[in-house]
Amino acid sequence: MRSIVVSCSLFVLLLSLPLAAAETQAPKPFQLDDLRLLVHLSDPQISPDGKEIAVLVSRPDWKTDKAKQEIDLVDVASGSLRKLTFDREELSSPRWSPNGETLAFIAKDAKSKKGQIYVMPMNGGDAVRITESKEGVDEFSWSPDGKSIAFMSEDPVPNKKALKHHEDAFRVTDNNYMTRAAVMPWHLWVVSAAGGKATRLTEGTWSLQTDQDTATPLAWSPDGKSVVFTRFPDPYFGNAYKSEIDRVEVPAKPERKSESGPEGKKKAAQAKLETTVETVVSAKGSGDLQYPPSASNTGDFAFMRARNGDLNNGNAVYVQRSGATLDATRDLARNINAYAWLPGGHGLLLRGDIGARSAFWEQPLNGPARRLKLGEVHPNGDPSVAASGAVAFIASTPGHPDELYVLDFLDSAPRRLTDLNAFVSERKLGKSEEVTWAGPGGFPEDGILTYPVDFIAGHKYPLVLVIHGGPEGASTLSFSPLTQLLAGKGFLVFQPNYRGSINLGDKYQHAIYRDTGEGPGKDVMAGLAAVEKMGMVDHARIGVTGWSYGGYMTSWLIGHYHVWKAAVSGAALTDWVMDYTIAFYQQGDLYFFGGSPWVKDYWNIWRDQSPIQYARAVTTPTLIMGDQGDPNVPIVNSYELYHALKDNGVTTEFYVYPVDKHFPHDIVHETDIYKRWIGWMEKYLR
Repeated sequence: MRSIVVSCSLFVLLLSLPLAAAETQAPKPFQLDDLRLLVHLSDPQISPDGKEIAVLVSRPDWKTDKAKQEIDLVDVASGSLRKLTFDREELSSPRWSPNGETLAFIAKDAKSKKGQIYVMPMNGGDAVRITESKEGVDEFSWSPDGKSIAFMSEDPVPNKKALKHHEDAFRVTDNNYMTRAAVMPWHLWVVSAAGGKATRLTEGTWSLQTDQDTATPLAWSPDGKSVVFTRFPDPYFGNAYKSEIDRVEVPAKPERKSESGPEGKKKAAQAKLETTVETVVSAKGSGDLQYPPSASNTGDFAFMRARNGDLNNGNAVYVQRSGATLDATRDLARNINAYAWLPGGHGLLLRGDIGARSAFWEQPLNGPARRLKLGEVHPNGDPSVAASGAVAFIASTPGHPDELYVLDFLDSAPRRLTDLNAFVSERKLGKSEEVTWAGPGGFPEDGILTYPVDFIAGHKYPLVLVIHGGPEGASTLSFSPLTQLLAGKGFLVFQPNYRGSINLGDKYQHAIYRDTGEGPGKDVMAGLAAVEKMGMVDHARIGVTGWSYGGYMTSWLIGHYHVWKAAVSGAALTDWVMDYTIAFYQQGDLYFFGGSPWVKDYWNIWRDQSPIQYARAVTTPTLIMGDQGDPNVPIVNSYELYHALKDNGVTTEFYVYPVDKHFPHDIVHETDIYKRWIGWMEKYLR
């Protein structure tokens, strides 16, 4: 008897050993700690011969709460990777010289503590700094012959002594309420690619940049005699919608004559620029001009502008040929996120969203666009096109974060070159799929539904809505860390698109005009009804969440519908009137409604479409979060919502992050936001 017991015990023990080993090896869901492992890739630049790609790689460092950056060189044929930079901070903008023999980039200079341009010979040798800009460099471009580099830099403050003496009052124009001093304009300079004294090309109260990083790439004319740039009325984003495209000639001998001694310095300081700025495109809201490849060298060009100048439409790509301007993307009639010329200058490569997917199109200058076959690959950012026709780009799939991809030619399948986020393949992820429905007003609408990691058919699950921001944004099937974090906790996750979204064409995007809350709210509720009909949702456990305009939608929905068990309102615009008055894009709000909230004809609509007007109807337990110095959606919006809910007895908590951004992208703050976000759903939906 005893021997049988011993044998059974041994049998159980033997069985338990492989079971325990299997449990330790079983894939685990995507978790908060995995955010620390996510590698971010950006700004891929393919070499002129199409053989190598320079790409910016960023890894979060939990200990320092900073990102460790490097520029990597990836071989297109083999995918082998070589690190080009070491221990450099604030890296950006890797750019090949026209002959491909040199790579330039911006990095923080140890002495000036500002971003400066460095050039690195690709046949070996260290990078050499070629600029000494007092305020740093923000954007640059190689001349066609590779001998010069044009760059933009902010003007230095002219009255530092007076400011130090507290003679520092500044005039309010269209700046946001977080402004603490007058912002100086950004202007254009040119410097030899070998280094030396830079020459200023433009000056004035207007600017090539605004306080919200709106600069678009500089473009040299094919003959190298002039530089084209986007010109803003002033350095404040409030007037950025009135931009135009200008050109300035580059002097053959840009160096000014100098005289020695105090008198010579005085004359130099008083000397005026010997350059003339002329307008190339006067249509307001224009920017991002690109000349076709030098092979065509006709002087024609392309640029971006909201279609027909209506900011409620998506961005279109216009092409000027032989003095005539046409919308090359008119047949698509949807928002274009990015574009690039194709070799020969006979067509464009476009990137945009269509339904649940991010897409590329080949757009001839005359004729319909042709969508490329990318499968489950979802591109983002700006593509880079080589003279060979190869295309480098960053993309994700529903089950894998960003990696570097290449199209060897337009009709080839996307080929992944990196596996920097390989660890994600070891995680158990929730399956994502597109959901469609007929929305209010006859619109065909869509969204993304992600299943819980351990989904079992026939079971009912709590549902969390994650609503995108913008409103000119879109939820697609690309990889989403927050969605997978929620799916790993056993939630169904629904990401509804709504009127104003950029993935269903201009008509749908434009429908948000004078209907910023009610219409989108009905769109979301129609989507929720469609998901509920699938039979998987526990109707008593539904939460609604979002950041930015997603926070606006959350605040609107909890004030109008009472199906929610919990809500997370992040960086939410709750009061349109206040937002117009103190946010950085003040004038940009006008296109939603057609006129100012401070004049009679538009008085009511701004207030009627503000979620704060309906705060007394809220009963949903609500977590509020935001950034103290957010210039986009001022934190005052969240303070209003918090006190409105708290004073009416609604369960609410409010957390503020002491950073000056719209969303704190450092790893510590980002992790904390997602931890609270998910924790609030777990607390009230379990």
